[in-house]
Amino acid sequence: MDRLSYSAAWLSQWRAEITDAVDAMAATFEETYGFPAGDNEVRLADEDDSRAVRAYAREMPGADDLLTFYQSIGEVLLPDVGNGFFLHSARDVLRRVEEEGHVFLPMADDPHGTVIGSNGGGILFVADRGGVIHRSRTASTDGGEFDRIADTLPDFLDLIRRSVVRFVETGEPGCL
Repeated sequence: MDRLSYSAAWLSQWRAEITDAVDAMAATFEETYGFPAGDNEVRLADEDDSRAVRAYAREMPGADDLLTFYQSIGEVLLPDVGNGFFLHSARDVLRRVEEEGHVFLPMADDPHGTVIGSNGGGILFVADRGGVIHRSRTASTDGGEFDRIADTLPDFLDLIRRSVVRFVETGEPGCL
């Protein structure tokens, strides 16, 4: 991916590359897997998302990369990539924080994290307040079993892009 600085333009290019890969996957998906592809998309933010972003900014100060993301992208739904991959909407992230609180990340520089995504097997992706992304080892936030997988949200988004392209090209899900 071109090295634009992280911005709405960077996210637009990121979305286009994933959309192109998913469109290529959908063209042969049923022939390859024996059932039709689901709805795989990187949904643009809408007015409801914009309201949630404003609430997110009040609840999660210092999460600038996530705010930039949610101002452009409503959510990522890739049920047919590997086990599935999902980046939750700002509304869903806030609801989860309200219901369950923050995730404890004992090995992180900042031990307070927010679940921002998951895969179809229950693995969770958590952003700490410093912007580092962690992956749960199990389908639970209990026990603090997380691994650091990206130093920044843009690094994580690039990992997603590379994993989607790898899955489309080889059938292997990559690191998701």
